Amino acid sequence: MPEPADPFHTRLHKVGSGDLSADTAQTAGMTRSAAISAGTVGADGIWMGETRVAPDTRSADHHHGASETAIYVLRGHPVFVFWDTDGERRLETAPGDYVYVPPWVPHREENPDPADEAVVVIARNTQEAIVVNLPGLGPSSANAAD
Repeated sequence: MPEPADPFHTRLHKVGSGDLSADTAQTAGMTRSAAISAGTVGADGIWMGETRVAPDTRSADHHHGASETAIYVLRGHPVFVFWDTDGERRLETAPGDYVYVPPWVPHREENPDPADEAVVVIARNTQEAIVVNLPGLGPSSANAAD
């Protein structure tokens, strides 16, 4: 990319829905596509994209390392599962809901709908998607993959 004349006169970047990149970390049961990343627009400190969860499926248990993750539910009713002091806890969502996933928190996404996929928009405070798949959600599983 050419150097801007000054920091206030750089260009904006548009990434169309047909221009998303599949060149990103993946988790079984999900399809992630990057919209805003180092590879698509030269981003430094943010990653944003779309995740599709097929009908009647779930992701593997995983975490996103040191990155914070914000999720906006665009379509469907995905369920976000994490480990709490009393065991597994489920957050049921609907279109328009937001979910915050703190760094290192093991979780998984599920789409219990037997007919329709769930679609969410993901934003992270890292340049690229970090996905560390885990053997489970409990405390011993999280330490096993670090």
